[in-house]
Amino acid sequence: MKSINPILPIKKIILFLSLVIFIVSCATSPMGRKQFILIGDNEMNKMGIASFTKMKTSSKVSQDQQAQRYVRCVANAIVNELPEQWRKQAWEVVVFDDNSANAFALPGGKIGVHTGLLKVATNQDQLATVIGHEVAHVLSRHGAERVSQQMGLEIAMQATDAISKNKMQNQGSQRALMSALGLGAQFGVLLPFSRTHESEADLYGLKLMAKAGFDPRQSINLWQNMSKASGGKRQPQFMSTHPNPEKRIEKLANFMPQALALQKQAQLNGKNPRCQ
Repeated sequence: MKSINPILPIKKIILFLSLVIFIVSCATSPMGRKQFILIGDNEMNKMGIASFTKMKTSSKVSQDQQAQRYVRCVANAIVNELPEQWRKQAWEVVVFDDNSANAFALPGGKIGVHTGLLKVATNQDQLATVIGHEVAHVLSRHGAERVSQQMGLEIAMQATDAISKNKMQNQGSQRALMSALGLGAQFGVLLPFSRTHESEADLYGLKLMAKAGFDPRQSINLWQNMSKASGGKRQPQFMSTHPNPEKRIEKLANFMPQALALQKQAQLNGKNPRCQ
C-alpha cells in the first residue's frame, strides 16, 4: 500500500491561506506605503470605542477644565483638516490625570492626552505635533495593520508547528525551533514594522498639524524635549518600537520645507490657531 506524505496536504493549506491573505490584504497608507491588512474599519472602531470607554472608568479623568478645553482646541483644529470620512466622525477628546508624557488616538474617533504631556509639550504647536502624530496612526490604519500582522504571524507559526511535528520526533528540537521563530518574528517582523509606523505617523502628523496652521518647526523642539524627559535611557534601535530621537528629528527636518508650505497656505486661508 502506497504511503501518503502528511506534509503535502499541509503545504497545500499553507498555499491556500497565503493566497487568501494576499487577496484580502491589499491596502495603501496615506503616505503611499503598501500595507498588509486583514481586519475591517468597523471591527477596529468597535475595539477602539470599547477600549476608550473602559479607560474612562479605570483611569482618572482630569478635572482641570482649562486643560480639557485647551487640548480639545488643538485636537479639533487638526480634526477639521482630516479627509471627510474621518472628519465626520464624532471625535471625543479626554485629558487623563496621569504624570506620564503620553497621548494616544484610537479607531472610532477617540483621543486621550495625559496631563504629564502638557509639561513636555510646552505650547500649542508642540501639543499639535503629538496629537497630529497619534491621529495619523489612526488614519494610516496602523492598528489594523498590527493586528493583521499578528494574525498572519500566528497562522504561519501554527503551520510551521504542524510541519515540524511531522518532521521532528524530538520534542526538544521542536521547542527550540518554535522559540527561534518567535524571537525572529519579534525582532525581524513586528518591531521593524512598528518603527515604520512611527516614522510614517511623524511625517503624516506633521502634514496634518501644518494644514491646521500650527508651526511645524516646533515638532523638532518637542522631540528634543521628549529626549530630555526620557533622561537619555533608550534600548538599541533594533529592539525599540520608536526611532532614535536623532533620526526622528533628521527626518522631520528633511520634511520641513513641505510642512512649512502647508502652514503658509493654511495661514493664507485664515487658519491661525490660538489655543490656550
